[in-house]
Amino acid sequence: MQYCDDDILIRPLQESDALSLATLANNENVSKNLRDYFPSPYTLEDAESFIPFTLSKSPLENFAICWKGNFVGICGVHPHDDIHKYTGEMGYWIGEPFWGKGITSTAIKLLVKYCWEHTSFERLQAITFEYNIGSMRVLEKAGMSKEGVLRKHVFKHGKFYDAPIYSIIRPV
Repeated sequence: MQYCDDDILIRPLQESDALSLATLANNENVSKNLRDYFPSPYTLEDAESFIPFTLSKSPLENFAICWKGNFVGICGVHPHDDIHKYTGEMGYWIGEPFWGKGITSTAIKLLVKYCWEHTSFERLQAITFEYNIGSMRVLEKAGMSKEGVLRKHVFKHGKFYDAPIYSIIRPV
């Protein structure tokens, strides 16, 4: 399974991605925009345990983002449960050397396509941090709509932050 658009590809992670994953993820500018369970510092051992874990999921929830044949980040969609079981929450990060190239918004479009073709999600959503303007632009360029702001929803770096929420609904 892989989805591509020009030089950008999303595909299942591979064991050979471990070193690139560890190198790009071990960056404060990356981890400051992610949930606290994302290890920081990020080690090769973290990458080597994450890859088989993600490949054990069915359907797949996490994908490598590749640009011009090289691993540059990860995108994924995680299912909610109970009354929210038809909602998937999207997450993503890309290595800092690749910021500002339009890679992530294209990867999110490809992930949305994957979800509509391989999952029963009716709604995909993404929550970002109020200070992550770049992430908000990524979501808008990927076709997601801002629904509102969850006030003081995130506690990060010893401080509360608002969290803009974006979504896209399965086309009829």
